[in-house]
Amino acid sequence: MNRLSEASSPYLLQHRDNPVHWWEWGPEALAEARRLHKPILISIGYAACHWCHVMAHESFEDPDVAAVMNELFVNIKVDREERPDVDHVYMSALHLLGEPGGWPLTMFLTPEGEPFWGGTYFPKEPRFGRPGFVAVLREIARLYHAEPERILKNRDAIKQHLARTDKSDGGTLGLDDLDRLGTRLAELIDTENGGLQGAPKFPNPPILEFLYRYAGRTDDGEAKRRFLLTLERMALGGIHDHLGGGFARYSVDERWLVPHFEKMLYDNAQLLELYALAFVETGRTLFRDAAEGIVTWLQREMTTPEGAFASSLDADSEGEEGRFYVWSLGEIQDVLGEEDAAFFAKVYDITEAANFEGRNIPNRLVSGEAPRSVEERLAVMRAKLLERRSTRVRPGLDDKVLADWNGLMIGALVRASPLLDRPEWITLARRAYRFITEAMTRDGRLGHSWRGDALIFPGFALDHAAMMRAALALFETTSDRAYLRDAEMWRDRLLSDYLDEETGALAMTARDADPLVVRPQPTQDDAVPNANGLFAEALVRLTQLTKTDSDTQRASDVLSRLIGIARSAPLGHTSILNALDLHLRGLTILVTGNDADALFDTGLTIPYPIRSVRRLQADDALDDNHPAKALASSSTEPRAHRADPAGRASEKWTQFSAPTMRSSKNGASDRIPKVHPTFGSDARALVCAGMRCSLPVTDADGLKAQVRAMLSAGTGSASKG
Repeated sequence: MNRLSEASSPYLLQHRDNPVHWWEWGPEALAEARRLHKPILISIGYAACHWCHVMAHESFEDPDVAAVMNELFVNIKVDREERPDVDHVYMSALHLLGEPGGWPLTMFLTPEGEPFWGGTYFPKEPRFGRPGFVAVLREIARLYHAEPERILKNRDAIKQHLARTDKSDGGTLGLDDLDRLGTRLAELIDTENGGLQGAPKFPNPPILEFLYRYAGRTDDGEAKRRFLLTLERMALGGIHDHLGGGFARYSVDERWLVPHFEKMLYDNAQLLELYALAFVETGRTLFRDAAEGIVTWLQREMTTPEGAFASSLDADSEGEEGRFYVWSLGEIQDVLGEEDAAFFAKVYDITEAANFEGRNIPNRLVSGEAPRSVEERLAVMRAKLLERRSTRVRPGLDDKVLADWNGLMIGALVRASPLLDRPEWITLARRAYRFITEAMTRDGRLGHSWRGDALIFPGFALDHAAMMRAALALFETTSDRAYLRDAEMWRDRLLSDYLDEETGALAMTARDADPLVVRPQPTQDDAVPNANGLFAEALVRLTQLTKTDSDTQRASDVLSRLIGIARSAPLGHTSILNALDLHLRGLTILVTGNDADALFDTGLTIPYPIRSVRRLQADDALDDNHPAKALASSSTEPRAHRADPAGRASEKWTQFSAPTMRSSKNGASDRIPKVHPTFGSDARALVCAGMRCSLPVTDADGLKAQVRAMLSAGTGSASKG
């Protein structure tokens, strides 16, 4: 019998009527395989996956194929977004077999869940150089029963490699090292189309952020040009939904013209941040419009009734990939009339010959940007076409709520809001945040996936790291200390439930989660930043905001362990390098006094990769060793304060020790004595870098000038202690 009818995942529900006797992942399915002495076939995919749909239609919906599957295997269907830990283990196993990977992931396991062979998409009949699926099924089953020694040999080799974990030898990395890596990375960018060279092209936001940081740190004009070129070509390309806003997953070509039409929450969250940064850098409306289009799409199509954000939109509709998004010239003429259609077609590359399988993907790769008056005319046309498009059969919506992806989008909305002067985005972010904390949290621990009151629990390291980062962004923007308390709570959960003391890295799963063949500890960035990189960034930001010895020590410990891993494979660990850059040169802006709104707002408009902002409330207190304490408590005219003459960002960063702290009975450290700031009622701001703070400034221009001065002086928050 098919057991997916009670599943919460929209992807699993797509398969509930298959004649395959599907199980959900869990100990019951493995127990059934042991009882029947059968191998396991595990099929992993996700709702928006085009080739997952193809294999389902060809094989899983075919009674004859299903009969073979049911006879020879115990069959398990997994949503990779709901169970990224399961997906990671078996995708890693496939890579060990020499396969590049992808979805649907089709793996064969022992009844203990141990992988021994697999692939991705298998056609029903032999083609594309791939064997037919039924032939594969029969041969795997034959080998399992007739030649078990071959199966065991594969199993043991794969399991041995899966059990290996990267152990960092620590070491040091300074800004000079990051600059050398930035130079190498800039050389990998396609000088004509942007993005990494070749095809397919993925946005790779952590890599683009590293390029942005490098260009800003070194004033490398060519690196900055390649960063902006990438975002420009994406915004002009077919990967961008010019009518409805938002971006597709990737482009199958090197020009960003033909997208893989699925739209994912996590891509758009990360791109929102980058387009906001690009607008601040250039003032170009192209970048502002791209960012605002993402949020328009988010509100129109991706916001659940509860206020959280759904996961993805399918690539397919009516059985065809991209059907919802493409146009014929005749359709454009029918909606706009001959004159406007001719104008629109010229701008958006709409022709009778078409640019994609007999249809047209709207794009502006040739026409580029236009004067504002032209853009206003085009906006009216786009609205008419969007209204017509809304009458088409829509792609499927995967409306499950994922804590990690929501955390990324919440943080992006909060960070982009002041850069684009869109304060209403904070309201969107807070509403989603409230849902995650109220519906997906138990005893201070996050679940991972929610749909229809069903919660996958406990959550993963990335859930806690992404929500910690989002909480800190909200704290900076709202000064609501409840967000700071949440960030500290999730920090403690990550340290107690996910950190592996032996390797120094976060495991994906909690210590008390259901065991897998191995407990995965990936450190590389994928389509989303890795949990280790996000956690490192969040710890650094927490340190900048609190300046406590305990927070400083934690950030130091985590970064010192991750540096060696990132140094060995920098392109795959740019989220860790981004956290290190923030640590080495990040500034903390402290704002206090009555009527300080203008100063505070100015601090928030300074791009987030180089600063953290804290507004000190009347009852706030600074730790005794905070570098701003002397200025905050001085009754005389303040002087520039430098507590650590060695704290220069140009020096190598290395691990350093915090002073010994007494521990209370419950394991919490006693806090160092604090003092209340006494700046008085006048609005003032300090800019602090490491253990140095500037003289107070009292106006927006002075604050911006002070930030520029401290950055140009090469001062950062790194300290050797």
